[in-house]
Amino acid sequence: MDRRNKPLIKRIDWFLIILYLIMVTAGWFSICGATYDFNIYDLFSMGSRPMQQVVWIGLAIVIGIIIITIDQKIYEQASPFIYFAMLIVLAATIVLAPNIKGSHSWLVIGPLRLQPAEFAKISTAMMLAFLFNQYEYKLDSLKSYLQVFAIVGAPILLILLQNETGSALVFFTFFLALYREGFNGVFLGLAGTAVVLFVTAMKLSDSLIFGNTQADVWSITMMIAIATMCCIAVYTKKVGKYFWLITIGGTILANIATYIIRFWYPIEYIWANYLLLLWLIGWLLRRSIVRLKKGYLFIAMFSLGSLLFFHSVDYVFDEIMQPHQQMRIKVALGIEDDIKGSGYNVNQSKIAIGSGGLSGKGFLKGTQTKLKYVPEQATDFIYCTIGEEQGFVGSSITLILFALMILRIIFIAERQSSTYARVYAYCVASILLFHVTINVGMVIGIVPVIGIPLPFFSYGGSSLWGFSILLFLLISLDARRIE
Repeated sequence: MDRRNKPLIKRIDWFLIILYLIMVTAGWFSICGATYDFNIYDLFSMGSRPMQQVVWIGLAIVIGIIIITIDQKIYEQASPFIYFAMLIVLAATIVLAPNIKGSHSWLVIGPLRLQPAEFAKISTAMMLAFLFNQYEYKLDSLKSYLQVFAIVGAPILLILLQNETGSALVFFTFFLALYREGFNGVFLGLAGTAVVLFVTAMKLSDSLIFGNTQADVWSITMMIAIATMCCIAVYTKKVGKYFWLITIGGTILANIATYIIRFWYPIEYIWANYLLLLWLIGWLLRRSIVRLKKGYLFIAMFSLGSLLFFHSVDYVFDEIMQPHQQMRIKVALGIEDDIKGSGYNVNQSKIAIGSGGLSGKGFLKGTQTKLKYVPEQATDFIYCTIGEEQGFVGSSITLILFALMILRIIFIAERQSSTYARVYAYCVASILLFHVTINVGMVIGIVPVIGIPLPFFSYGGSSLWGFSILLFLLISLDARRIE
């Protein structure tokens, strides 16, 4: 029997829905623990956060049911209109939204506050799915890559103009989702390299003044040179012995010469590495011209770009980033220990999680959360409430639930016959993975605080509705797949 002839209720992925219901229920109990202040009756007053969350959950389920009943073709055809309409809303938010904690990202409509960036994730995922669903569309040309970068970049730019950096960062996770569709892994490698260089440069921030370098900076530039030589070895497979003789021998001689010159003229060892990188870049550019191969040019750009990026970190950090962003990064990297300022939230969060021990203090028995020591403990820092009340066991179960949901979504993605549904499913999985990783990471102090919610757990209508629509749309697409 064709599954499309079965009743809709039998085609729904109930495993995913059950996971969703477990999470929003556990999230509601966590919000109760985060807002409890010795008076249990206050939890059930209509103005309390737990009761407001009940309303958000009820409306989210109603919206989810409506989404499931709508045919897949409607979503596919409406994707461009929804995407461009959301761009207009994001642009309007910059002008119309009031200043709330330094950002203009919330639209206030009477008693209702909505954050359009949460819904822009859905429209962007739909637009990417629509693009890849076009006949014979492939990521095999500059035009195709520019289209992808434009679709993802437009909402990022508008959200950055709202001064909402955390929400903008989420959109970069779409590139991870597109890896399944042929997105070049080189870009992911470059992103990883940029993160490593940024962190390293921050750790060595006192050494980045040109002409006043130290041994640590020499090591980093040598690492860039070694990475360049590895790329050459992998790409070319066979390179003449003279190349390696000149490169390695020249490096050794340049360092020896630098050491000798230091007795008469103050020169740093870094110049030996500059000469090495200059030789490698020149050799690559020559090969790219002579042999007409782009690979050599890309490796040369990687080497030069890595060096320039490493030496530009100081300027970007001091001149472009906001003071609160600078302090959060310094605290996360251990450069500064500002437990009374920017590091206060994280420090109190770690105390709350640590106090929960193995099995936790019990529901509504958390002292750190009950006494409101942790700011934003019902929203961005909700995970510390779970850690204190439910302990290591409860925290682990929460992460296991998310892992099960993400793995289930990947399984659903791979059984789709439609490119639209598959791309959309991977976008959903990537968004959830990013949110969980960054949120939990910032709560336990291993990544900077950028202010993004924990899906289905954090208090708030925009967040819950956004993730619910994201998930129920996938369930609707999966229910109508053709086998």
